[in-house]
Amino acid sequence: MRYEVWEQLRVEAEALVRKEPLLASHVYSSILNHECLGSALSFIVANKLSDGVVSPFTFRELFDKAFIHCDQMLTNVATDIKAVKERDPAIVSYLTVILNLKGFHAIQVHRLANCLWNQGRTELAQFIQSRNSEVFGVDIHPACKMGTGIMFDHATGIVIGETAVIENNVSLLQGVTLGGTGNQQGERHPKIRAGVMIGAGAKVLGNLEVGVGAKIGAGSVVLDDVAPHTTVVGVPAKVVGKPASMCPAETMEQTIYESDC
Repeated sequence: MRYEVWEQLRVEAEALVRKEPLLASHVYSSILNHECLGSALSFIVANKLSDGVVSPFTFRELFDKAFIHCDQMLTNVATDIKAVKERDPAIVSYLTVILNLKGFHAIQVHRLANCLWNQGRTELAQFIQSRNSEVFGVDIHPACKMGTGIMFDHATGIVIGETAVIENNVSLLQGVTLGGTGNQQGERHPKIRAGVMIGAGAKVLGNLEVGVGAKIGAGSVVLDDVAPHTTVVGVPAKVVGKPASMCPAETMEQTIYESDC
């Protein structure tokens, strides 16, 4: 997967250089001067994350080590790129995803922070969480467990708590919160199962489960479990039907009343 994505990225980069020479330097430094997907990604994201304290070189080194020590990280990167291209009709190339989309960037920064957290480097992981929030407007606790094929559409204002779980092939839109309901310890954040789509501004609160293939409408407040392949909407959220697709995260269909309960 990642080799196929990388080859396509290079094809698209070469085409863009021919079409828009003003971007040639940017495209060469970000894509064409690199030998693999990991090198290009670490360059792009490290330059966005760096500040007066931590240099791009340091962030690149952290990414490069994470690619070695954290299994499947690069494959997950490739799968995330493919997911965005397939689900977002505004995106016509893999190149746009890796160069420009902050939702994709924020997910990859979280993958780095989570790798460090699992190695016991919690302070460094929390520093990277802070930079992720400052730069990309997305706040994900480093301990959050995240699958692959994840899309954060627009992404601004997404907040995800420490004990949250996001399984494979999930799509979240801007302003989504996966939060707690108090200051208790232990499991206190939502578990989002595979194929779920959560609409813009939705708040999912507490140690609850959103079942496989469920859909949460924009602006909803979810305080109880959501059954698999169910659509909920409202404040508090109530069942209004079933998604037309078995995997709403892939179709990104925003209509709520798709079928009768």
